[in-house]
Amino acid sequence: MSGYPAELKKLIKAVEKTRPQRVEQSKKGESFAALTLEQRKIWLDKYHPDFKPSGKREVKVGPNKGDLLPEEVVDILESKSRVDAKTVDLKNVDIETDVLVIGGGGAGTAAALMAQEAGCNVVIATKLRHGDSNTVMAEGGIQGATQEPDSPFYHYLDVVGGGHFSNEPKLVAALTNDAPLIIKWLEDLGTMLDKEPDGRLKTRHGGGTSRKRMHSAGDMTGAEIMRVIRDEARNRSSQIKVIEFAPAVELILDDKGNCAGAILFDLETKEFIKVKAKSVIMATGGGGRLHIQGFACTNHYGATADGLVMAYRAGVRNVLMDSTQYHPTGAVYPEQNVGLLITEKVRGLGAQLLNIEGEQFCFPLEPRDIETTCIIKECTDIGKGVMTPIGRLGVWLDSPMIDMLHGEGTVRKELPAKYIQFIRHGIDISKEPMLIYPTLHYQNGGIEIMDQGDTTVPGFYSAGEATGGVHGRNRLMGNSLLDILVFGRRAGIAAAEHAKKVKNGKLTLSHVEDFEKELGKSGLKDAKEGPMLLPDYAPDDVKARQWKTMSV
Repeated sequence: MSGYPAELKKLIKAVEKTRPQRVEQSKKGESFAALTLEQRKIWLDKYHPDFKPSGKREVKVGPNKGDLLPEEVVDILESKSRVDAKTVDLKNVDIETDVLVIGGGGAGTAAALMAQEAGCNVVIATKLRHGDSNTVMAEGGIQGATQEPDSPFYHYLDVVGGGHFSNEPKLVAALTNDAPLIIKWLEDLGTMLDKEPDGRLKTRHGGGTSRKRMHSAGDMTGAEIMRVIRDEARNRSSQIKVIEFAPAVELILDDKGNCAGAILFDLETKEFIKVKAKSVIMATGGGGRLHIQGFACTNHYGATADGLVMAYRAGVRNVLMDSTQYHPTGAVYPEQNVGLLITEKVRGLGAQLLNIEGEQFCFPLEPRDIETTCIIKECTDIGKGVMTPIGRLGVWLDSPMIDMLHGEGTVRKELPAKYIQFIRHGIDISKEPMLIYPTLHYQNGGIEIMDQGDTTVPGFYSAGEATGGVHGRNRLMGNSLLDILVFGRRAGIAAAEHAKKVKNGKLTLSHVEDFEKELGKSGLKDAKEGPMLLPDYAPDDVKARQWKTMSV
């Protein structure tokens, strides 16, 4: 319980000095001016990591050949298989099912529920435990037009505007039109969303929203949603089987071009498990643990973009993979919290971003890429960032403003998880500001899908963060939890319909052999193995000692 060191406590005095005036202005409805569209474009081009020419290279093989993407993404797309496709016996499989769901987070679990309700037997194969995912780490809320001044029409406009008009319109229409139904579905299943004293659902603004449509469960919204749908899936165990610690490493096709299963890898026994299925749903989530451009990340340990790799070898194109969302507010102090997501709800409640002099330098509810850009500019170009004892740069997020605006105890009531995560290190965020900097948060791009989660490969579906096109080049707060449920449900229903009518042909991994031949022709014979499965954080000297021990 060390708290802030003396040098940072001294700097906090500048924040405290300007706070009374800023609180008074907030109470009067006076806010810092948002950037113009012209300013946004100029600043994005100059400061946002996605727009920097460095750290990218051209893809040499596969459906995205010729695209200029982050090096970390190209590395996994151009990886070689963990499976020797020529030696795998697909005449004898270990498991057969109607629908195989790869990934046990929110999207995968929602898909499994819908496929089961449609009368199919379902297998969920998940890398870690059922529910270990970015879903449980989502904090601030889920969007849905449930209140009178709002409608899916306004929600649609916000999503498209926030995505810089690069979204796929049919996917946005599906997202926003289904949103009220999703909120009702969650409530019917028992999700405990925040409510007003009269029982109405409580809603708040998020960055880039024109209406209050953010529904929450404290600052643990994703965990609450995952709790409910996971329990629902487990209660249907006669038709939904869950295989934990068994990530997929390769898709299986048949000689008709249908997706017909996958090869799993048992992390405990190190054995492969062959699963035959009539439909497959890829819901493996994002790739924050690729640490694009060296940024810290908010993601769970297994977020290594595995689904993109498997789908790519099967011939499915990725879209917008040059776009990554950096959440503007990730913790940079204490060191144990680096990369930790500080939910946008903190700013929605009134907290402001301040530089080393206690000055507000941006509108606190800009879309995430704009807010990120403003912070990077302030720390680098302007030189008014705050430096931690080990040399990390950041700015202040003035959370004590929340209690001053809404009454004492609001921080602990509205942000219980965040309060606990800091108080264990001696920092009371109701009395002291947080020190933050942008952190890698979300994979904007991914597998190209249509509005039912279907892809260009028959029988292969995808949902959630593994996909691209829904959010365009920038996702608004609260649309990720919505995305996983809208498209998880849609993919589950569509996959079940396909499973009822398809007759699989001879199983094959010829697509894997063809891809590896292409790697060789392109001079990529020394490609890494993929999917990555889990990140490796061991320092080189530790790896060397481990290898020496193993060799002995």
